[in-house]
Amino acid sequence: MYVITIDEAKCTQCGECIKMCPCEVYKLENGKVTVGSTDDCSNCQSCQSVCAPAAITLVEM
Repeated sequence: MYVITIDEAKCTQCGECIKMCPCEVYKLENGKVTVGSTDDCSNCQSCQSVCAPAAITLVEM
């Protein structure tokens, strides 16, 4: 299991992480990218690689 954090000060709400995540961990709510259930996160790190402002952090629990 992984803890996923989005740094709101860095996040530009581009939605690239939503498009890239094969596990559908991210979602758009009220114009903000949020993290849903991380139970299915495979730690592929696609979200981190596509995040230009480096706003996403993954930490294994």
